[in-house]
Amino acid sequence: MLKKEMIVVILAAGKGTRMKSNYPKVLHFLGGKTILEYVIQTAQSIKPKKIILVCSDRKKFILSKTHDIPMEWIIQKKPQGTGQAILLAIKEISDDKNILVLYGDMPCISLESIKNLQHSKKKSTISLLTTKVKNPDGYGRILREKRKVIGIIEEQDATDKQKNIKEIYSGIFIAKSKDLKRWLEKVDKKNNKKEFYATDIISLASIEGSVIRTVQPLNYKETLGINNKLQLSILEKIFQKKEIDQLLINGVTIKDPSHFILRGTLKHGKNVEIDTGVILEKNVILGDDVKIGPGCIIRNSIIDSKTNIEAYTIIENAKIGKNCIIGPFSHLRSNTFLEKNVHIGNFVEIKDSFINTESKVKHLSYLGNSEIGSKVNIGAGSITCNYDGSNKLKTIIGDNVLVGSNTQLVAPIKIANNTTIAAGTTLTKDVNTPCLVYNTKEQKYKKNWVRPNKIHKK
Repeated sequence: MLKKEMIVVILAAGKGTRMKSNYPKVLHFLGGKTILEYVIQTAQSIKPKKIILVCSDRKKFILSKTHDIPMEWIIQKKPQGTGQAILLAIKEISDDKNILVLYGDMPCISLESIKNLQHSKKKSTISLLTTKVKNPDGYGRILREKRKVIGIIEEQDATDKQKNIKEIYSGIFIAKSKDLKRWLEKVDKKNNKKEFYATDIISLASIEGSVIRTVQPLNYKETLGINNKLQLSILEKIFQKKEIDQLLINGVTIKDPSHFILRGTLKHGKNVEIDTGVILEKNVILGDDVKIGPGCIIRNSIIDSKTNIEAYTIIENAKIGKNCIIGPFSHLRSNTFLEKNVHIGNFVEIKDSFINTESKVKHLSYLGNSEIGSKVNIGAGSITCNYDGSNKLKTIIGDNVLVGSNTQLVAPIKIANNTTIAAGTTLTKDVNTPCLVYNTKEQKYKKNWVRPNKIHKK
């Protein structure tokens, strides 16, 4: 029953001025996703009845990243503290609901810790997520008498003695909406910041004799917030280490874990090897026995089994079949599809193209808006001329075609199976039957010609 009654309020109205950015704090990226996305996903995982997001008047920025997530929005036009933000969010909520408050800049909170908080709430009026740290600077301190919680003091209002307290408040709690409204309506702004502190409800609850319980997170790092780029960098390292450790445990060979970056998700088979300096972004799928060479960047792509990605190759929004060799220094752009046993080599760029089995494009070529058949060999320096200044046009090459070096295929164009195109040829018309295609070019000589001497400037 508790899950069905749960309303999650996410506070994300802070200005984030310490980030020194044009974007709201919660939209900065951590491990390939925005900080806010982590918090929302955790909130969704407990299947609440409703998620309410409290944000500033910069809603359009946040909406652009969360438009597909079902949430209610509350605009805190003139931020006056967390107490005011929570009250705005719950004022229309019925009194019998449990309210879970999360913070949009705390991306590491775990589902397990929230479940423990939910369990604690069954035996309390309000349950808080607190933890003990060596350095409590910047956090509200938990005040106790005879081990019972009697209040929370924000650091800027704390005495020197109170600042020595090591138990800190994460900001996360669960309370019944009826109690929360009553307490918040009594909160004032008599503090150094002249704001309505949500933390003040604890002393009010204590005075009423309410049962206040605390829960420790599984790891203190869950309570780390992000207020500036330094803290973002620290959490990025924590995130990367956690992800990399799990990949290593799951059998992925990462030759230099300190120089591997995952900014998204990786699904993988067995015997996957990743060399130094590799960056994986968004959703990447690697089959069995895939090898990724040093310096590669792979984004939102699928690579099937026994394929080798050689050094310094960039792959984005592509699908690569089995037993392919890609690179070094290749660039596979969006909507590239390769069947099995395809070779793509040095300094080759491919975009919006399909290449069938056992075809090769090995040197210094560009293929755009193309369909390439099986057992095709594209010579060095060959290109599809796919853009006429207004439209992208298609090149279709049949099976077993040999394209000589430095060939230009002016689209739209079709090349029949088993055609051979001589080096240096420019094609502007379809080739409908197998043949040798070439442009006649006369090779001329100028006798008695002398190379000019180099002029030395004074």
